[in-house]
Amino acid sequence: MPHKIKVLLVDDDEDDFIITRDIMEDIPGRNYNLDWSSSFTNALEQIKQDKHDIYLVDYHLGAHNGLELITKAVEEGSMAPFILLTGQSDLETDEKAMRAGALDYLVKGTFNPFDLERAIRYSIEHAKSLAEIQKLNTELEQRVQERTQELAEAIRKLEHTNRSLFEAQQKIRKALQKEKELNELKSRFVTIASHEFRTPLSTVLSSASLIGKYKDTEDDEKRQKHVERIKSSVSNLTTILNDFLSISRIEEGKIYNVPTSFDLAAFAAEVADEMQSQIKLGQQIHYKHLGEQVTVNLDKQLLKNICLNLLSNASKYSGEGKNIYFTTEISPDKIQLMVQDEGIGIPKADQEHLFTPFFRAHNVTNIQGTGLGLNIVKKYVEIMKGTLQFESEPEKGTTFIITFPNKA
Repeated sequence: MPHKIKVLLVDDDEDDFIITRDIMEDIPGRNYNLDWSSSFTNALEQIKQDKHDIYLVDYHLGAHNGLELITKAVEEGSMAPFILLTGQSDLETDEKAMRAGALDYLVKGTFNPFDLERAIRYSIEHAKSLAEIQKLNTELEQRVQERTQELAEAIRKLEHTNRSLFEAQQKIRKALQKEKELNELKSRFVTIASHEFRTPLSTVLSSASLIGKYKDTEDDEKRQKHVERIKSSVSNLTTILNDFLSISRIEEGKIYNVPTSFDLAAFAAEVADEMQSQIKLGQQIHYKHLGEQVTVNLDKQLLKNICLNLLSNASKYSGEGKNIYFTTEISPDKIQLMVQDEGIGIPKADQEHLFTPFFRAHNVTNIQGTGLGLNIVKKYVEIMKGTLQFESEPEKGTTFIITFPNKA
């Protein structure tokens, strides 16, 4: 006999409980047990007891709201899936629900047994996937901890040997430190991957679900809005995957510097034109080239990746209508590229960590990103035998300056 799925409805209106119960009873197979809690405090206590497989949480809960309940439950360690029940469908509510920790949301009065069954099934499976990621991360940390203890014990034994083993001891210390750093890197990777993938995947799911509800011609605008959200989310996922793959290829030594001769001014103008169509509304990229020489001998593909990344960042961390200045300059001894924005800038305390993998400044936590882009740019520049510098002031903007020796 199949396992009964235990559902807790958190709603201060008994009529809504009755309606939800009736909808659930119409689900084919009726493989559900529905319980009801009408208060914030009681619901939080039941969530702590972990007696249910999934929670349906109403947005309005007297003096509190469903988002507060979900946030509190997640902070207290709940890994269970939550579905928010709201009175209206809008992008802001959707995004707030996903940030709080909900895996889906349903609009009260509009969903049917099929919608409810699909949302419950998806949310439970999604929660299982996230739990599996967490489990793998925990196992990885355990294995590294055990290995660390073994290495620490080896170090203690080596300390009792004669001084001729000093060099070997130093090597073990370095290996231990590198393994700790690797553990931290992998832990940050799992955490960021889990978070960064969940948000766009949830957006794709909710938009795809809502599109099916707009069936009339007058709903075309609403349908198109959700299509654009899906496109944007897929683009974000592609960017995240490309960053992870780039880091992997760099670490494996599979990125090579292959210089070719080309017109830098024409190249940079083409890159600026390509990015102009992708930046925020009203933003403008102003490109200029300084110096009479235009031909350079550099790796064109790596340079393009560097420029696209810096211009994309300039747009991402600047408001609509702001200017972005892109300058190339060739002098007898050096080649320089400069990208300057009018954005939020980088806090002084964060600047020394800017190129650390997965690091994100404190003032960009609400802007999507993996913290890998600038690390990748710096490594590309080093592969091309160049240097990367920056200047930044909070609320005034940031300037990145790349310099290569001019061997022409």
